[in-house]
Amino acid sequence: MKSLVIAVALVALVSSSALPLVPEDNSHYVEGESRYVWVADGDDNPLLVDLYEPVIEEELARSGADNQYWLFTRRNANSPQIIINGNAMSIWGSNYLGSRPIKVIVHGLAANGNSQINSMLTSAWLTVGDVNVIVVDWRRLAGSNYATATNGAVDVGRAIGNFVSWLISTAGGNWNDVHFTGVGIGAQIAAIAGRLANRRPRRITALNPISPMWQNNANAIRRTDGGYVEVIHTDNTITNTPLSGHVDFFPNGGRNQPGCGNTACSQSRSYHLFASTIRTNHLIGRQCFSLADAQNIRCSGSIMLHMGNGIISKNSFGIFGLTTGGSWPF
Repeated sequence: MKSLVIAVALVALVSSSALPLVPEDNSHYVEGESRYVWVADGDDNPLLVDLYEPVIEEELARSGADNQYWLFTRRNANSPQIIINGNAMSIWGSNYLGSRPIKVIVHGLAANGNSQINSMLTSAWLTVGDVNVIVVDWRRLAGSNYATATNGAVDVGRAIGNFVSWLISTAGGNWNDVHFTGVGIGAQIAAIAGRLANRRPRRITALNPISPMWQNNANAIRRTDGGYVEVIHTDNTITNTPLSGHVDFFPNGGRNQPGCGNTACSQSRSYHLFASTIRTNHLIGRQCFSLADAQNIRCSGSIMLHMGNGIISKNSFGIFGLTTGGSWPF
């Protein structure tokens, strides 16, 4: 009997540690057990991540100190101006105006300031409003392995919160007009930034916040991180499945997005949908009575709510589901 128990345990260990049998698919994933997962890189490509890779301590030495902050406005919509934390002259020599709303974008793993989420959301924001867009480039840590990026996330988020606090105190701005957005690990970082800044941002939009090493992590996203926290789940195989926002949206059940052939596409669909809603505000969710209803696309509540968009004063609470198309504008 003892031999049988050991054999079963070995089989479970091997199966949880083995490479995924289906390329670019996370249906095998079990939280806390699986070794490998597929994540989207900065250009929507699938990247196989080894969760057991050790933390690279030297990569953590600077973490948030290596952040860069790229300013885009309508006067420099395609060419960033670098604002250096603590250097007031870098603000005075830029197009930043404290009277404009502030939109902060945080990319995810294996990405940088030039990655698609930044250009897509920056273009959307500047098309519909005269705003300051701050793209956070944390490429050095994001280009490391998953465990290292996760362990450095608090420092990266703290640095972002400190930067926005300094920016507003130095050159003006209104925290009621501040909106943080992040994808994947970047969604977790955006929430940390909101939590550790000297004021809470009015809105946080968390796009498919990733869950490996975050499921029971005290630093994971929670609804108190901003005045209104909205989570958009598009690949709940590795998204932060506990309901963590004031509102959690599950487009198409939160998985297997229409028009997508792999998990990376479904993960990235979160910011494609968000960019579309900033421009058109046309995707509307229906209230769900449970998480299971949301994931099984059977929401029947009476309350309707627009998903995403850029309305800074937006408020609501609950779980919402909706279906979308498979191509832009969805």
